[in-house]
Amino acid sequence: MSYPPPPPPQFPPAGSVPPGYTPYGSGGVREHPAGSTVLTLGILGILCCGFLAPFAWAKGARVRKEMAAEPGVTWSNSGSVTAGYVLGVVGTCILILNVVVRVAIVAGR
Repeated sequence: MSYPPPPPPQFPPAGSVPPGYTPYGSGGVREHPAGSTVLTLGILGILCCGFLAPFAWAKGARVRKEMAAEPGVTWSNSGSVTAGYVLGVVGTCILILNVVVRVAIVAGR
């Protein structure tokens, strides 16, 4: 008398991933290719090159819209994009304030 074979396991063995499996929703985890560019422009716009801050703001806004257009994707560098965007906004405000102060000083002479 032979016994029937054991039923297949319900879960894959530890360490194996079934084909087509994505851990975070249908889109998986991705990195936006312009994420580090936005952060770099934002940091440079704050630290030394104020004229780069508006570019960080504009590029950061565009990248954030692109990321929001794909809700099933988990973006691994969304924090970097947000940080670069915020640094661009702050740097642009500092740049505008700096220009206004300089014009006021020149006009006051």
